[in-house]
Order: sequence, then structure tokens, then C-alpha cells
Amino acid sequence: MADVTFANAIPWWTLLLVLAALAAVAWTAYGRLALAPRRRHVLAPLRFITLALLVICLLRPVRQIDDGIRDVVVPILVDTSRSMGIEDAGGQRRIDRARDLVVRTLLPVLAPHFRVEVIAFGDAIEPRTPGDLGATGRRSDIAGAVGSIRDRYQGQPLAGLVLISDGGDTTSNPLPDRMPPVYAIGVGSPTVGRDREVLSVTAAEAVFDDSRIDLAVSAVSHGQGMEPLAMQLLENGRPVEVRRVAPAADGVPVRAVFQVTPARGSATVYTVEVPVAAGELVPENNTRSVLVQPPSRVRHVLFVEGAPGFEHSFLKRAWAGDPGLDVDSIVRKGKNEQGVDTFYIQASQARTAALTNGYPARAEDLFAYDALVLANVEAGQLTRDQQELTRAFVGQRGGGLLVLGARSFMKPGFAGTPLEEVVPLQLSDRGDAVLPASSSRGVNRVGLTAAGESHPVMQLGAGLEDTRKRWDATPALASTVPLGGPRPGAHVLAVSTGTGGGARALVAVQRYGEGRSMVFTGEAAWRWRMLLPSSDRSYDTFWRQAVRWLALPATEAVAVTLPAGGAPGETMPVRVAVRNPAFVPQADATVDVEVTSPDGRRVSHRASPASDPREDDGGYVANFRPDSPGLYRVRAEARRGSTVIGVASAAMLVGGSDLEMTDPRLNTQLLQRIALASGGRLAGPDDGEAILAGLRAGLPAARLSVSRDLWHSGWSFAGIVMLLGAEWLLRRRWGLR
Repeated sequence: MADVTFANAIPWWTLLLVLAALAAVAWTAYGRLALAPRRRHVLAPLRFITLALLVICLLRPVRQIDDGIRDVVVPILVDTSRSMGIEDAGGQRRIDRARDLVVRTLLPVLAPHFRVEVIAFGDAIEPRTPGDLGATGRRSDIAGAVGSIRDRYQGQPLAGLVLISDGGDTTSNPLPDRMPPVYAIGVGSPTVGRDREVLSVTAAEAVFDDSRIDLAVSAVSHGQGMEPLAMQLLENGRPVEVRRVAPAADGVPVRAVFQVTPARGSATVYTVEVPVAAGELVPENNTRSVLVQPPSRVRHVLFVEGAPGFEHSFLKRAWAGDPGLDVDSIVRKGKNEQGVDTFYIQASQARTAALTNGYPARAEDLFAYDALVLANVEAGQLTRDQQELTRAFVGQRGGGLLVLGARSFMKPGFAGTPLEEVVPLQLSDRGDAVLPASSSRGVNRVGLTAAGESHPVMQLGAGLEDTRKRWDATPALASTVPLGGPRPGAHVLAVSTGTGGGARALVAVQRYGEGRSMVFTGEAAWRWRMLLPSSDRSYDTFWRQAVRWLALPATEAVAVTLPAGGAPGETMPVRVAVRNPAFVPQADATVDVEVTSPDGRRVSHRASPASDPREDDGGYVANFRPDSPGLYRVRAEARRGSTVIGVASAAMLVGGSDLEMTDPRLNTQLLQRIALASGGRLAGPDDGEAILAGLRAGLPAARLSVSRDLWHSGWSFAGIVMLLGAEWLLRRRWGLR
């Protein structure tokens, strides 16, 4: 049976008024003519019928099929990723339990009423018979799978879909728009039986070659009681250290911090693994790796001194002893006979010309450096344009800024200048700030804050206790300059007690835009070098780490950005920023990306301009799909015509953790969120009849999607033409025009 209705429906009384008006128009059209009544009674109805048919077409009559629902589609979407092979679904593997649900519960209930199709999702989305369902997929993207089903059946009557999954998801994709109602059934156990898992491995930044960095490890053991968990650390596959940590209770995570020294000049893969226990549920999650990138290149530093100073000689010697730093210096000596400042410059020949006036005047000259040190530089030494350029150096170029020396902070200092917001401490309110507690032990002595104890700039020893001892051993400074408290987002790493007994910020850092900034308010830090044994390198270590940390975010004009990680089979975007020496994006470059896989095979890709409107011009993207886990090396070359703009390289670790087997518990929260967001519900394995009722409730919307217009056909057009033709022939025959 078919129901006919109007897409542009109007009230019945309005329709009657329209028909009456049409009848009046048709009768009036022939009422004025001298016609025999018989002829008028023929022509006027023909005119009325023609006009009425046109009105009906404007109302868009449509037909909806109501004689059954077998044409309505209900896909059953089954997760076939590897986590579905876990054996915790009532003594069955999850995939076997899913297959039973399809064959014994869902198909018998739904197939008599709908067109049911079984769709597997994992590495791909494809129709399967229940017998072909297996847990072989390397990844699971539930949101993407639901969106694909929506697109797959676009234009067909779709009452909803049934989703069978353990809720494991290896992506963070957002839920699609306009989802069909999802009836989700979870398989698996919400609790973990006998299992050990390395939850996370995170590495601090490598500030310079041969520096020690922290590897923070978190692991958990289920079903083992309080038995100590042995965590073994491997460096590029070579065993380095083993830690045994006992949990506070079963299922409570344990944590450990390893200190390592990555190999010089190359990316290092660190792996933490715990032994597989007998009867363990998921042995695949007992291992996790992290990639530590080396400092990629020599960092260029510009050291600007407002006046010659004792401290500055020590600083230059400390930085000159670091092969990873290339330091140019400008020292303001005084004024000549004409009253113009004179400078003593030490720099490479290629950069000297840009420094002759005491400070770079162009962006391409200043942006050639990675870090900038202003020592005893008064605000008036820099012009307003140079101050704006310095702010752009930190915020846009991603360079680092270090400000030190009492003259730099003499009132008003940089307060009210473009550099005020770049500095991590308040410059207007001085001396009244509430600062973090520290372990300061006397006037002008260094006291680490909690933030400083873990920050790479302040690490002087092999561990926290050694670092504390070394800072406690440093001699007192001559004085400290009282400044305000930290800006929002800034961190005070060390404080010092002033002569009045109040704590003053000594070392403070912050991120500003793309770069970093740091303030050191102490005077005569050279005492740490002169009053300690010659074998003590605390002074050199601190200042080298400070400049290295500041310079670390600074990239080359052509730079490669890689994903933090991923799994084999996933599409990996390689983003390449292409800029000129002034760091102006170049939108007309040709960018080639070469990817070297762990087995040495090389594949080239042509990068395309980024289509994301949030990307600045000059951003390019190339995608590659790794086939196997391991270390991948990426090299990008940007050209304009035959001229090479720049070359950049980076490395990334694929498969550092088995995301598919991470946290093997049934993720009911994700399934419920998807179901509720779509208008469906979270169902149980025995809720077949309830799912059927919910799908039936969605039938009106499903039918509406396949309604057919009755007026939009050749028959309606032919009918109008025939009526007009009949009226015209009769008019001609009866002598009317």
C-alpha cells in the first residue's frame, strides 16, 4: 500500500479557497465571451483542471511505501581488531562471543524485518559473513567506522546500526555528524584479570650532547598481589638497567625514573619491558618504547653586553667550551668623540657586518640565531623597532631570550616596552610577590623550588639528591635584584633570600609564543666558578643547560614536524614549514619528502600545500603509511625553481607501544557515549527485542529518506500539455483566439 501526501502541504481550508479562486478565474475567463452555454461548460472546466493541476505540482505530491519494511537497511558493525582476540568474554574470545551474538541473537530477530548486512571494521571496512569474522585488524577506529557506514548507505533507508565492540580505540577521531542511531553491545570484561602492563614511558628533552635525561616509567600489575614488578630498561635493544618496584596494592600503578645519557648525534630508542607472567591475559602490552631525539645541530647564540663585565668573561668561556654552541658577542665599550656608542664585536665574518651598529636591524639577521642573551642591557640601548624585532624573535621565530644583570632591571627597565610581556617576571610590582617555597639556606644562596628540582636547566647531578647537594654547595651570590612574581604560565625555578629576609625570584622561565624566555636576577654568579674546586663544573653546566634549553624550540627556516608516534598501517602526516631567512612563509615552493624505513628502503613523496585553513601559508604536508614498526627517518628538501631553499630531517618511532592492546578492559564509557550521541542506546547481549523496537521507532525517518515525488515525471508534464492542447483546439474550432 502507498500513502500519498504533499511535501509543501497547506491547510485544507486554504486549499479549498485556492480551488474556489481557480474556479472563479476559469469561469470568468469565458463568462465575458458570447458562447453557447454548452461550449462554456466545456472550456471553463478544462481551464480549471489545468490550473488545479499546476497548483498540485507546486504542492509536490510524494508517495511513501507502507506495505513492509524489508527495504530498510540495518548494518551490524563488528569490531575485528586484534583486541577482540582477548579471551575474557565468559570463557570465550571476544570475537567468538561477537559471532555468537550475530548468529544466535541478532540475525534471528532482525532479519525477518530488515535487510541486515554484517560489516567488519578494523584495518578496513568490508562486508563479511559471520563465519569469516576474525580478530586480525591492527587498528580500530570506531568513530571513523560509524561515519563510513553513514556514507556507505547514503540515499538508502537506514533505520540505525548495531555496533559490537570492546570499545578499544587506537585513534582520537571526533564523532561524525548526523550519525544513524547506534545500538552498541559491548563484549569483554570491564575488569582485568592476571595481567601486567607498561602504562607509559616519557622522556625529558635532551638539552645537549652527553646530557643526562629522565625517563619516567609507569606500570601496573593485576592479579599478582604486592609482588614486586621488575622493569627492564633497554637502549637500542641493549639491556641497561633493571628496577624492581613493589606496588602499594594489587592493581595500583608503580612509577620509576631512569636517568640515561643518549648516544651523541643520533636518535635513541629506549624500551621498558616487564616479564610476562604465566597465564597473563595480554602479553603484548608488557613493552613500551620512546624515542629520544638528539640536539639536532649547533645552536647559534648572540650575546649582547651593555658594558664590559667580570661575569661576562666567565659566561663566554663556559659557552665557548660547549661544542654545541656557536656564540657571537657584542660589547658596548662607550661613546666616541661624536657621542656615538662604540662596540667590540666577536663574530664570524659572515655575520659581523649585521652587528656593527650594536644590534641586528633586520629580521633575517636576528633570526639567524637560536638564542639571545641580554646582559646589563638597558632598555634605551635598543630602539623601539629593535624591541619589537626581539619580541618577534621569541614569539614568532621560536628563539630563546635570557635577560640578566642589574642594569637590565634598573627602573623602569623593560617595563612598558614590547619586551615586558616576554620576560617571565612582573617588572612593575617588585618585591611583594608570594614565591614558591624552597630549600634556601642563607642570604643570596640558591634554593630550588619544586618546579626547579625537575627542570632540565637546574640539573647539576646524576639524581635529585646529587643536584640538591651541588646547589647547596654553591657559594652565595653578591646580591639579587628584587622583581615581581611570575607571569601567568611562568615558573620560578630557584629563589634566593634577600638582605631583608624575603624570598626573591632568582631563576624564572616561561614559554612565549613559539619560543622561551628566562630571567636570572643574581649578581656575581662567577663565584660558583672561582670559589669551588677546579673540578666542580656546576657553573659551566648551569649556563650551558640554560642556553641550550632556551635555544631548543628554535627551528631552521625549513623544518619538519612528525607525529609523536603511531602504529603500522596508519597514515602518517609529515608537515614541512618552508620560510625564508626572515621566517616569512613561502607558499610557492616545491617540497620533496624522502622516507627511509627501518629496513633501509627509501620512498619519495611530493608534499602538497596544507589544506587546513588554520595552517599558515608555507605549510606543506606529505602522507606515508608505514608497513612495520621501527625507526623511520624523514628528509625534506624545499626548492623554488632550481634553487634549494633548505633541507630538514627528523626521525619518528612507529609502533613504540601496542595501542590496540593498551588497557584491555571493556570500554563501556566510549560505547555509551557514541550510542547516546547518535540517539541510540547501550544494549546488552540479550536485548535483541529491545533493539528491534528501537529500530522500528526510527522507521518514519528511514522511509522519508526514500520518498518519491509524483509530480516530477513525464506524465504530469504530458497531462498539462494535453489539457492546454485540447483547450486550444476547441477554441480554434469555435472561432476563438
